[in-house]
Amino acid sequence: MPKTIYDIAKAAGVSIATVSRVYNSSNTVKESTRQKILSIADEMGYHPQAYAQRLASKKKNSIMMLVPVMSNHFFTEILKGTQDILVDLNIELTIQNVNQELGVFRQVEQILKRQWADGYLLVSLHLSDQELKKLKRFNVPLSLLDDVSPLYDSVGFDNVAGGYKATAYLLKKGYHDIVFLSGKLSAKPVKERLQGYKNALLESRIPFSNNRVILGNSMDRDGFTEKSGYEAMLKILNSDPLPEAVFCSSDIKAIGALKAMNDENITLPMVSYDNLSISEYIGLTTVHQPMYEMGYHATRHLIERIGNPDATICDFVHDPELIIRSSSEV
Repeated sequence: MPKTIYDIAKAAGVSIATVSRVYNSSNTVKESTRQKILSIADEMGYHPQAYAQRLASKKKNSIMMLVPVMSNHFFTEILKGTQDILVDLNIELTIQNVNQELGVFRQVEQILKRQWADGYLLVSLHLSDQELKKLKRFNVPLSLLDDVSPLYDSVGFDNVAGGYKATAYLLKKGYHDIVFLSGKLSAKPVKERLQGYKNALLESRIPFSNNRVILGNSMDRDGFTEKSGYEAMLKILNSDPLPEAVFCSSDIKAIGALKAMNDENITLPMVSYDNLSISEYIGLTTVHQPMYEMGYHATRHLIERIGNPDATICDFVHDPELIIRSSSEV
C-alpha cells in the first residue's frame, strides 16, 4: 500500500499540517524538522501527488470544516472520511465550532467574510434556503454535509425514510405500541426521523400520540448524548403501561438507554439510528448512515469545486439501510 502524508507524520512524530508545510516550501518549519521529514519520506518512498501540488501553488492550500459540535461521535466518523481524502493532497483542514446558541447564520457569515480558506464544509448546520442564497454573495466554494440544497454541492441522508424503516421493522415484528425516544424536537434530524416514525404508524393505521414521544431532561448537543438517552429510557421504563418496543433517535442516546434497561433489569426491543462503529459491539439494531462516505464525498466535491468553480452542482442523498442485530430480537 502506498505511503501517505499520515504515515510520514506518524513516523516523524509531527502533525499532518507540519508535513504539508514542508512540501509546500513553508519557511515556518525548523530546518532540523524539515530534514527529518524529508529523510523519512524518502525512506518510505513517499511523493506528493502532482495534482495537489498544482492546486496548492495557486490557493491557500486549506479548507475549513464548520460544525455545531466537535465532540460528537457522528462528526468524528465524518472526519475520518474527510481526512482520508485530504491526507494525500497536502491540503490543511481547520475545524471551526459554530455555537448554535449564538446564531448559526451570523457566525457562518463572519467566517466566510474572513476568507481564511479555499473552501468550506458546512456540516449539519441546516441553514434555510434563504440563508444559503445569501451566502452566494461571498463567492467561495461551499460543500454541504448532512444537508441537501440545489445551490451547492451537498451530500445528505433521507432521515424520513430512515425513521420509517426503523419503525416499520418493529411493526412487522408485531409490536404496535412503539415509543420514539427523541432528541430536541426543533433539531432538523429529529423532526425528520419523527416524521418517518409517524408515516409508518399511519400506514399501519395506528394513531400517533405525543405521549409516546419521550425526551430526556438534558438537551446538550440537541439531546444526542448518553445522559439524555438514559434519562428518557428511565421515563419509559417507569411508564404504565410499558411500551412494546422503542425507536431511539440516535446510537449515542441508545447507549444510555441500554444502560437504563440494564440498571432496571427490564429489556425492551429497540432499533436505533446512525450505525456508529460502537454499535456492532453492543449488538445495536440501527439505521446505517454512511458517515465516513458522506465525509469523503462531500470533501471530494469541495476539492473539485475549488479546482473548477463552474462545474455542475452535485447533490446526493443516501438511502437508509437497516442493520439487524440483537437489540431488536428480544
